[in-house]
Amino acid sequence: MILSRFARFAAVGALVLLVVGANAQSIDEARTAFEEGRFLEAADLAEAIGTSVGYALAAQSLAVHGHYVAASDDRKGFFERAMKLGEEAVRADSTNKEAYYQSAHAVGRYSLTVGRFTALRRGLAGRVRGLLENALSIDPEFAEAHMAFGSWHAGIARAGRVARFLYKGNREGAVFHYERALELAPESLIVLLEYALNLPELDREGGRERAGELLSKAAGLPARDAFEALIHQDVLEALAEHEIGG
Repeated sequence: MILSRFARFAAVGALVLLVVGANAQSIDEARTAFEEGRFLEAADLAEAIGTSVGYALAAQSLAVHGHYVAASDDRKGFFERAMKLGEEAVRADSTNKEAYYQSAHAVGRYSLTVGRFTALRRGLAGRVRGLLENALSIDPEFAEAHMAFGSWHAGIARAGRVARFLYKGNREGAVFHYERALELAPESLIVLLEYALNLPELDREGGRERAGELLSKAAGLPARDAFEALIHQDVLEALAEHEIGG
């Protein structure tokens, strides 16, 4: 009887190890697809795993594909699917900072397809803020979340007095979070690009000059995967516009 019970426990343990191993292999495959620019394949592989980590990667993959690869008429659909997967990622593990961040990423991308005022009316700005606050409550040194929060503040500051009153977004908040992101990840392409794009409005005196410095630094950094290659292209385009006074 004791041996039989032990055998059952051993079998269950072996099954658990097999499942964990299969999930690890699958998430590695999904990450490889993402790194190589096969974003839709990465999304499908990651979603099929059924974990918070998988859903978060799937949401990211769809958001990136929708923004950089998809035809303009198809973007909204990809972002809607990304939002649903972001929600699944949070539900599956409320302690996963990446789940909140990628959920915010998806909602932010979707907001751009419906327009600023529609997004504000639907409460999407508040939703993004809440998700980013949750991500940072889990990890106060989450550089990308600080970067995204900086962009959120900058967007609310541009949206007008009513938006600033409702959501408490402002230039000071944008600078604070961008500077923190830059301190935590000084060689992050996305951090350098996002801050540089917003600096001229955030600092009317020296912002444009510093933006050029950040873009020049980003232009000299290597792209480590397909996503960063897309960001690097954005950097080069922004730098070219900056140099001709755009």
